Amino acid sequence: MEWFTFQPSVGLEPETQALFAEEIPVQQLASQYGTPLYVYSRKALEVSYQAYHKAMAEWPHLICYAVKANSNLAVLNVLARLGAGFDIVSVGELERVLAAGGDPAKVVFSGVAKQRHEIRRALEVGVHCFNIESEQELERIQEEALAMDKIASISLRVNPDVDAQTHPYISTGLKDNKFGIDINRAPAVYARAAELSHIEVVGVDCHIGSQLTTTEPFLDALDRLLLLMDQLKDRGIHLKHLDIGGGLGVQYQDETIPSPADYLVSVKQRLVEQGYGDVMLVVEPGRSIAAQAGIMLTRVELIKPTEQKNFAIVDGAMNDLLRPSIYSAWHTIVNTVVHSDVDSHVYDIVGPVCESGDFLGKERNLAIREGDLLAVYSAGAYGFVMSSNYNTRNRAAEIMVDGTESYVIRRRETVEEQFASESLLP
Repeated sequence: MEWFTFQPSVGLEPETQALFAEEIPVQQLASQYGTPLYVYSRKALEVSYQAYHKAMAEWPHLICYAVKANSNLAVLNVLARLGAGFDIVSVGELERVLAAGGDPAKVVFSGVAKQRHEIRRALEVGVHCFNIESEQELERIQEEALAMDKIASISLRVNPDVDAQTHPYISTGLKDNKFGIDINRAPAVYARAAELSHIEVVGVDCHIGSQLTTTEPFLDALDRLLLLMDQLKDRGIHLKHLDIGGGLGVQYQDETIPSPADYLVSVKQRLVEQGYGDVMLVVEPGRSIAAQAGIMLTRVELIKPTEQKNFAIVDGAMNDLLRPSIYSAWHTIVNTVVHSDVDSHVYDIVGPVCESGDFLGKERNLAIREGDLLAVYSAGAYGFVMSSNYNTRNRAAEIMVDGTESYVIRRRETVEEQFASESLLP
């Protein structure tokens, strides 16, 4: 990751390389803000977003960043300043977008369980559209729009039964997933939507999963969407936009990932071939914008050798970064200083939470000693947003680096703040 690089560090022994976040040594950040610590690069966020924008070129488009990947207000604000739209799944995410300066007219509201108060708030501020995930939801939105005398723009999220060939917990496009409407049922649901007084049909949406490493599943799903659009056109229903969702992966270990440009040139070619060269293209990237823009810093508290394993016990834990525990996810872990006088050993990197599943990485070859600062890469997406207070641990601070400057974008939580919403019995 070019925004987190090893460079010669002033003040350390000669020839020693240390990790920098943009132009700041991460050792300095850890000393200033403590650990565990999330560090994001503004430049990385901007470059990753612009990769999608440039790939679209002159094609009419809307890039809706998936807020669930990293919902910090400063992260959203960086993207809003670039003109990004946003993909949300709750009214809380909507309020975050608004607080960060996002344009509600560039918001698509996804999610399988939109509550009535959430629908009302989205209608009030004027979101771009609702991605409908069930027939029951369609009727609910009609009722709320009618009561408010608003027109609700909608897109059906169809389930094309395409195997994304990814982890089952993040696969969303199969028939046995909870998401979307069966593509074979979709024409009838579109016909019903077209009859409703306060519904405007504007698009079709599809999201088949996350961390996809090839374009084939995307294009397979797209072909099925285009057949559906042909069927709808024959029925007099003309869609204004095609939302192909998100899901493009990132390199955590040794994956080969297509670039947004490589992926989208194939999509645009398909659209032109099928006579849809004028349809607005909506994409919902999350991980591919935020993941490589962040690292998590954690300090080695103890090194514990046993007959079976060597454990490096760090101050970061599964409550801080959950992905390794629930997905067996691989995150590259490095010592932030290159030692010339320490031998390498194979370690399990584990935290202080009282669970055997509390680990950040297993069987990592590292030259480390107690007190060293480790960096967990690719932590900008699904890192802090999935953190918790398990074991009554305070959530980490978040820092944004911008060149030679660093900014606290979330201060470290305190125990008193954890207790603030709780009460003793009288």
